[in-house]
Amino acid sequence: MTGKSIGIIAGAIVLAGLGVLAWAAIRPGPMAFAGGKRATLAQYPGSPTGVPADLPPMDALARAKYLTQAADCEACHTADGGQPFAGGLAFQTDFGIIYSPNITPDRETGIGTWTDADFLKAVHQGISKDKGWLYPAFPYAAYTYLTDADALAIKAYLFSLPPQKNVPPSTKLRFPYNQRWLMAIWSRLYDPDSRFRPVVDRSPSWNRGAYLVEALGHCGDCHTPRTALQSLDNRHKFAGGLSEGWRAYNLTSDVDSGIGGWSREDLVGYLTTGHSLDRGTAFGPMAQAVHLSFQKLTTADVSAIAEYVRSVPPVPTPDLPAPRLKPAPEDPAQGVAAGSNPRGEALFASMCAGCHTWTGANHFVPHATLTGTRAVNDPTATNVALAVLRGAATLPPSADIAVMPAFGQAWSDDDIAAVSNYVVGRFGARASAITGAQVQQLRDGK
Repeated sequence: MTGKSIGIIAGAIVLAGLGVLAWAAIRPGPMAFAGGKRATLAQYPGSPTGVPADLPPMDALARAKYLTQAADCEACHTADGGQPFAGGLAFQTDFGIIYSPNITPDRETGIGTWTDADFLKAVHQGISKDKGWLYPAFPYAAYTYLTDADALAIKAYLFSLPPQKNVPPSTKLRFPYNQRWLMAIWSRLYDPDSRFRPVVDRSPSWNRGAYLVEALGHCGDCHTPRTALQSLDNRHKFAGGLSEGWRAYNLTSDVDSGIGGWSREDLVGYLTTGHSLDRGTAFGPMAQAVHLSFQKLTTADVSAIAEYVRSVPPVPTPDLPAPRLKPAPEDPAQGVAAGSNPRGEALFASMCAGCHTWTGANHFVPHATLTGTRAVNDPTATNVALAVLRGAATLPPSADIAVMPAFGQAWSDDDIAAVSNYVVGRFGARASAITGAQVQQLRDGK
């Protein structure tokens, strides 16, 4: 073989390798699944941005509050027991801990000295006036689709809040992830730094839903799996992800592992009440999103979200079976888990059966119904164990969201594993085998 031939082969291998790297690194945009012709907002008749038409007349600041709630800013920028928007909430990642910043108008510890240009640069490009490049725990790759007007309305609302003096703990990431300058490369790859562009052959309500889901609500940040470089893998859009240790389940139209069997009314009810009969009850971060964001939206906006989400093509999540919809027997001695988990059964009998019942269906307290709940039909039992460990509630408390006490202090890791496996085995489609060691990792936020 000649040197020239070897060079050609080597060049082909290099090109092939670069092609594989490009395929692995770059993913389609969040709305690529929809196809169709895109237009600028100026070209589109009627705007899917801003506040909805069915919002009652109100002043500019109230409209700005609506957009802030739609963007769900409070949930991430409020520590447990802390002041709203004052930051300090810890995000456990595979690379260390990231703490959310203070976004109140305090001039020393918040964003009180930020100009409009500073705020837009952070929201659209992920560059903070104070810290430089931001980590994608702040969803600027989604917020980049916000119009300038909507982003600045959010800033106006934040600046109307009482300043809160609070310095969150420093982010603790291991090397090399603690090198913020690396985010410049990440941003160049994954932040399009472009505003929302409607799809002209889709309905106005679909485009409104797209803006709410992809820009303001940034739903993909929890419900779409991530690549090795922590970008959203939109080739598996809405197939499920992780949020603060909880599994954020499949939102595609897959019938077994997604919401393909849900009606539009089911989804609307879930988003506005945190519960849908035979579909599930919101826990963890999703309960916070319902309480602080979705419940605040108008009927038209929630309906638009449901329309858009239900249009996402099916992508199966292989480890999630179709939920079991049939209640368990009333007699605890009967059923799938009968006699197989004495410790779990005893714990369930002592503390759980009163609310959840032996059948898993509570017609008097629908939020306590386990039948059909995705978490109970997840063979990893992750969210069931977290619900037992941490409880289920919202901050501040809401009468519309399920409330369940935390058993993390009263029960051991093995106890929580036992009762979690009992619940999944009795009420779910497939048994689980979570261990005490795995519960310990959940307890430690790993």
